[in-house]
Parts: sequence; structure tokens; C-alpha cells
Amino acid sequence: MAHLAGKLTKKLVENLGAGRHGDGNGLYLVVDPSGARRWIVRVTVKGQRNKKGAPLRTDFGLGGADVVTLNQARERALEYRRMAKQGLNPRYNIQRDIPTFAEFAQQVRIERLPTWKNAKHGQQWINTLRDYAFPKIGRMPVDSIGQPEVLMCLSPIWTEKHETAKRVAQRLKVVLDVAKSKGFRSGENPVAAIKDAGVLPKVKAKVKHHKAMAWRDVPAFYADLQTRSAMAAKALMFTCLTGSRTGEVLGARWDEMDLDAGLWTVPAERMKTDTPHRVPLTPAMLAIIEPLKAMQSEYVFEGQKRNRQLSNMAMLMLLRRMKVEGATVHGFRSTFRVWASEVANAPREVAEMSLAHKVGSDVERAYRALTLERRRALMERWAAYVTGGSGKVVRLAK
Repeated sequence: MAHLAGKLTKKLVENLGAGRHGDGNGLYLVVDPSGARRWIVRVTVKGQRNKKGAPLRTDFGLGGADVVTLNQARERALEYRRMAKQGLNPRYNIQRDIPTFAEFAQQVRIERLPTWKNAKHGQQWINTLRDYAFPKIGRMPVDSIGQPEVLMCLSPIWTEKHETAKRVAQRLKVVLDVAKSKGFRSGENPVAAIKDAGVLPKVKAKVKHHKAMAWRDVPAFYADLQTRSAMAAKALMFTCLTGSRTGEVLGARWDEMDLDAGLWTVPAERMKTDTPHRVPLTPAMLAIIEPLKAMQSEYVFEGQKRNRQLSNMAMLMLLRRMKVEGATVHGFRSTFRVWASEVANAPREVAEMSLAHKVGSDVERAYRALTLERRRALMERWAAYVTGGSGKVVRLAK
């Protein structure tokens, strides 16, 4: 079929701003304020009237401009107009090329790549659907998926793998919502309908606790760490002293460190809470990281490859080599929290903010600005205890 002519060009389709842009013969490119682009065609169906008795004029979605090219949109629009001239409503007579669920999910992932916190998160997003949705509905056209198909994916894992099932449900909903916005679906989202109707049973979430070392055992453990030269040992010492999450420590970069001010500022994109977190660097922490600067790496704790961070498993494997049982790397956060409460008698807000936990009320959030030096004092007392200090009860001012 020869390409049809119109006002738009490929370059215009890619660059036009928000609004409705006509190509001619009832075809329009609609650009949303978000930048999403989709095709619609307006036709008048011969011999049919609307509720007011006027000729039936209807808009039809032809799909997103990232999926449907300009020439494809023109050809489909021509097909719709031909039907309308024959008195056939395209809504009931058109045969469209509908992508499968798997194809469309991959497209959604590609579109959202710039928004992921990191490449790993984007891969986890699609892997969840690959493992639990694609085997059941991956080959089905995205417009044919309803509540029964969604239940096929969720029911087998709803109680046994509830957290995973909730992630699957959320990602199914996103894909189907985007499919509707691009004109491939209509009606309600079946995931939302299932949730609203309470079709699936309520599951009481089991709180996952990371095994933690007793605070009384930490000085002896830390003394053992100090005898080891491996980078994993240095990272684990730093993790223990800061009470930080594994990912925050492993991803620490030198441009986040102000050694003169004794401050480590973890940017929002690397924090679980999506807010920046300031960690006071005590002399014990500085003693660990200052010698590492000589390596001139981007990362504070460099892995085996140049300018690459230490492996996620490095500290856990070190614990296993040290034959430490009943404790995880993340568990040192709990160890610190118990010590701060039972031994240091620290105010709850100071201890919680030291761990970058979100605090509840507006008053407590306002209190955050006042706690940096109080947190520094608490972390220095923790370091003194961990590195062989007296461990005596210290009461912090409230």
C-alpha cells in the first residue's frame, strides 16, 4: 500500500508539544502534558445517529505513537473511515493488531527505564512478571485480560508468597493501565476490581526479622574484624558503626563524604525513604575510610573490579567465613537500636533518626534538624563501646 500523505511528519510526531495535532482526514496526534503520545481518529458513521439525533461522530484510539508509526496510523485511520462510510461502526467491526501482554509489558519497562532508581530495580520489575504472569497470560492479547486471567496469576501465590503476589498485582495493574491509555483496552482495570471486591482472602503479613547479634557480643566480634585486611571487613566495620543499610554502605562514593566536617550525606535516590540522610562520621569511622582514599576509586569500598563497588554478598560471606551464626549484616541495625535504648537510654527520636527511620508526627519531623549533634554524640558513644570502651550506661540528654 502506498503511503498516505498528511500534514504531520515523523519529526513533528516526535517533537510536538502538548495538545491535539491534526494530520488531516480525521487523524490526530494527541500529546499529553506528561509527554505521552497517542493516535486517535474521528469518523462519522453513515446512517447512524447519536442520542440527540445528530450524525454519530466518534473518536477511536489507534494506539501509542511509540508503538504505531505515522504511516500505520494513516492506514488504520483510512480503514476506519471506509467502514464508517459503509455504515459500519468501527468499534464493533475493526480488526486491530493488539500486542500480547508480554510484548506490552516489555514496552512499558523500556518506557520507564529513566525513572528506575537503578537498572537492578527495572530488571526486578520485569522479572516478577516474567516468572508469575507471562507463563499464564504472556501470549494473550492485552485487551483480553480480565479478572479470571488476573486471578490465574495471583491465586497460586497469594497466601504462600504474599509479598511477591502484591508486587505482581501492582505491576499487572500498571501494564493494564498503560494499555488503556494507549487505546488497547477499555473499561475498568481488573486488578483494581478484584481488590475492591475483596475476591482474594486477607493475609496477615508476617514481619520479617533480620537476625541480630546481641550487643554484648559486638566488641569481641569487632576486635576480630580489625585483624582482617579484606575490603569486606572494612565495609562491615563501617556498617556496624554507622548502623546503615548494606546498600547505602556499598554504594558510598567519595563525593558524598565531607571528611573535614565529619559528615556523610547519602542522596535521596540511594535511600529506602527517598529522602537524603546525613550520617555523622566519628573518629572511629574516619579511621576506617581515610586510608582507603589513597586507592583513588569512585567508591569508598571498591570491589574486585576497578571503580566498581563491593559485591552485595561480600559482607555476608565474610560473616560465614568467621562462623558467625544467628546474625545478618542488616541485623546490626537492630543491635545498635537495642543498645541505644537499653544501655545509652537515648531518646527514641535520636535513635530512630540515626537509623534513617521515618518518624511520625510533624513535631518529630521538625525535631530532625536539631538531632545531628545529638546523633553524633550517640554514635561516638556506640563507637567507644564497640571498639572496646567501657560499655557503661550513658544517659543522653533528652
